[in-house]
Amino acid sequence: MPQHSNETDWIVRVNESLKAKPSDDQQHWGMRSIYKVPGRSTNLNREAYQPLAVSFGPYHYGQKHLYPMEEHKQRALLHFLKRSGKPLERFLESLRVVEEDLMASYEALAPEWKEGSGEGTASKFLQLMIIDGCFMLEILRTTTEEVNDYAPNDPIFSNHGQLYVHPDIKRDMLLLENQLPMLVLDQLVAVCGGMKEDNYINSLILNFHFPSANNPTMGKCLHVLDVYRKSMLMETKKKDKGKNEYSEELILSATELHEHGVQFEVNDTKSLMNVSFASGVLRLPKFLVDDNTESIFLNLIAFERSHVGAGNEPQAQNSIYTACVSLSMSIHGRESSQLGPPWPPAQQMAAMVERLCSSSRSRLEPELCGYGDDETPD
Repeated sequence: MPQHSNETDWIVRVNESLKAKPSDDQQHWGMRSIYKVPGRSTNLNREAYQPLAVSFGPYHYGQKHLYPMEEHKQRALLHFLKRSGKPLERFLESLRVVEEDLMASYEALAPEWKEGSGEGTASKFLQLMIIDGCFMLEILRTTTEEVNDYAPNDPIFSNHGQLYVHPDIKRDMLLLENQLPMLVLDQLVAVCGGMKEDNYINSLILNFHFPSANNPTMGKCLHVLDVYRKSMLMETKKKDKGKNEYSEELILSATELHEHGVQFEVNDTKSLMNVSFASGVLRLPKFLVDDNTESIFLNLIAFERSHVGAGNEPQAQNSIYTACVSLSMSIHGRESSQLGPPWPPAQQMAAMVERLCSSSRSRLEPELCGYGDDETPD
């Protein structure tokens, strides 16, 4: 039976691929760090993964409700370039040499973003990386007063903007689908010149999200969400492993622990790893519960589930467990004032914790989120 032309073309392409130089699969997969959230997660709470005010990167670019911020991005680019004293071409070239690496960071790029740039031209993807990268740096620098050349009535960079617009931008920076590769920020800062400490960009990110905290020094990170996650997992002090190891089979809900005489205290730290038990007192980290808490934790969980290695280290499971137990404490009235104010009513808290548990069901059983068999919320 004669072969059809389409079938022949396909056979030729496969054979040519076999003859080509074998690809380094480990390096290929290792480049990915920015993922599309799977449908099984977005079906639980779609809005938690969608930006409210600004898009960073290609996944949400062009959405109608985010158009207004595009004008402000262009203004920020001009301020950034003028302050740097460097021509735009210098920044374009710095990103052009790593363009393939930047593209490889994204799990699912649409064809329109894959057209590379040539000599004298900048691809649509490269333009997006520069515009979004400069805007992100301008926003991050507002907390350090490095950005002070905007009008006092600027809608984004004034005190008014910091009060009313920046909270939504902070939330949007922590969406898994709304990340920029850290390499973008590294290259832009390098072109600006000046002596910057190794932890400069990480410090900008942490000071923006935790302005009053004593933020830790950490190594290389993948993007803003990765910096945020690692800061929440870093231990503030070494623990005695002999006293703090536990078995998942022995984990009880906060209510059950309280009924067995365990008392609860709240540590003054944002690290989810700062958990200790001594003399009948379980000490847990304190963290603010507000309208963005669910979105932040859902995106942290989505990143851990998508990125190979991010959710496999022992402390990752502990961190989710600790967060859920802390939230469960508030539901049952234990130390709820420490989460505050304002903190949601118990039914809303219970529903939120259940959604967090549902998102990580493959690794955690419902009991790990602080519920007994008959306590799971409706």
